[in-house]
Amino acid sequence: MSEADDVPLERVDEEFETVHVDVGDRLENVATVTIDRPDARNALDATVRSELKAAFRAIEGSDVRVVVLTGVDEAKAFVAGADVSELRERDAIEQREVSKRPRVYEVVADLPQPVIGRLNGHALGGGCELAQACDVRIAHERAKLGQPEINLGIIPGGGGTQRLPRLVGEGQALRLILSGELIDAEEAAEIGLVDEVCDDESLDDRVYDLAESMATKSPIALEFAKKAVTASSQLSLESGIEYEAELFSQLFATADKNEGIDAFFEDREPEWEGR
Repeated sequence: MSEADDVPLERVDEEFETVHVDVGDRLENVATVTIDRPDARNALDATVRSELKAAFRAIEGSDVRVVVLTGVDEAKAFVAGADVSELRERDAIEQREVSKRPRVYEVVADLPQPVIGRLNGHALGGGCELAQACDVRIAHERAKLGQPEINLGIIPGGGGTQRLPRLVGEGQALRLILSGELIDAEEAAEIGLVDEVCDDESLDDRVYDLAESMATKSPIALEFAKKAVTASSQLSLESGIEYEAELFSQLFATADKNEGIDAFFEDREPEWEGR
């Protein structure tokens, strides 16, 4: 399938087959992006990948401040993996073409707005890599996570060999990638692959409480904070501190900085302009 065309955010649900976007449904300035392919446990086929990328492109230029990425609950999975039938049909040349960046993983990771992964079920293979591309991961207690690609005679190809060691350390990453074993949500939290584990009653409350706490902040401060923290895994400590200082200084040229400080002194809620 060719790449999905750019679609205005308000028309995504009309145009797309496997991805839904709700903006402001639960909270103002918060978008929930839901992968809806329950018969395949939300597996990432070409259509899902293309529509996810287009949805995130539409969100990037919108007033959305925070994104919640999840799978339809009916599937009992966040994303169960890649569509294995597609992998079987590709040769090396075709796979190089499919692997050209930006793929869906880079589109999610590079979004200026924070992305919270609501892992409502299994996140395996490409699904685990998609979760790793999110900024924060909150998992349901029933979720299992892992990189089982080695069982198919391949390795993670959506960033798993790079993002996973940064999250859990090289030893834990090698354990998961070389064995292909799956771990439950509690163990994933223990090693740092997910940030919190919730049950049925608390999952949505926690996800959207966190989204709300972010969405009430300055959009430009959110973007700069995400940039600074993301850079920490790519820069030396000295270079990272210099980058942080530069971003910090740039915020002093914004209207939001003045509004935030004025609101503090006037004991009121700030009214952010995002500039």
